[in-house]
Amino acid sequence: MNMKAMWKKITGSREVSLVLVLLILCVFIQSRNSTFLTPETIESLFKNYAVDFVIAAGMMLILLIGAIDISVGSTLAFSGMAASLFLRDHPGTPVIVVFLIATAIGLLCGLLIGVIIAYGKVHPLICTLGFMSIYRGLAYLIANNEWVAASQFSKAYKAFAQSRYLGFGIVNNLVVIVIVVYVVFFFVMKWTPTGRKIYAVGSNAEAALISGIKIKKVKIACYSVLGALCGLSGAMYTSLYASSQGNMAEGLVMDVIAACVVGGVSLSGGRGSVIGVFLGTLIISIIGKGLPLIGVSQFWQKAIKGLIILIAVIINVLVQRQMNKAALKRREN
Repeated sequence: MNMKAMWKKITGSREVSLVLVLLILCVFIQSRNSTFLTPETIESLFKNYAVDFVIAAGMMLILLIGAIDISVGSTLAFSGMAASLFLRDHPGTPVIVVFLIATAIGLLCGLLIGVIIAYGKVHPLICTLGFMSIYRGLAYLIANNEWVAASQFSKAYKAFAQSRYLGFGIVNNLVVIVIVVYVVFFFVMKWTPTGRKIYAVGSNAEAALISGIKIKKVKIACYSVLGALCGLSGAMYTSLYASSQGNMAEGLVMDVIAACVVGGVSLSGGRGSVIGVFLGTLIISIIGKGLPLIGVSQFWQKAIKGLIILIAVIINVLVQRQMNKAALKRREN
């Protein structure tokens, strides 16, 4: 393949351009710290950023329908705290039950947001801004402004995030959850009518309505799924860090939205892919994990992170422009 064909291949595919960014990042960090590309570091990266991966998949649905949700961190904190308090008061509760409780609470939180946005016609930013404060406040209220310490969790719950029994002794349990979530999302978004409806609502809501798509139900479903994933992440978070506090996951929303945007999801809706979101989250995770490894000061980390995100977004814009030109050329021919 000559250079021109290779460049055309890179600029013609968003995912290929993201892989290129990933390779450059990995080579640079590895050249400064030889311990970066080791199995232990890679597993640690996926385990520590498992929550970001899971919520980014749900956030993709919201951005695809042309909306937004900035309450994800608060939903995680509320559902995670509620499940942790239940486990504290009932120490013999199986791990799976704690995860189901957190997921169910998150689902109800997302459902409520979706109903208000769909039927109340409240702007998503305003609605989720309000619920961000409500759910965060509830997390403090139900815990009476205290926190659940590691000694109050069962051994099985604390061991879950460090074990590999779901991955047949090879892959960490949290990483298995990430893999399952992305496989399911990839299947649904690519090969089911539900996925096509979500893209249609974000691309042209009026056309989707005329074609018979129930837009309100689609919006409620998307917010409910994101809420459930936030609840699931609440259990993952508390198991990983063996504690539960009201201020959990503050600032998470910016990393999640950045991961989606870097992954090529359009903020105006209708465009984006599951693979792109996975790669975008991986880029954000590598930046977060790699910069401390090469000794970058925490004061510079945010600035460098923002710069790399900006470069990735510019590359995505150029790729999208190239794709639009190619599509226009095909239509003219």
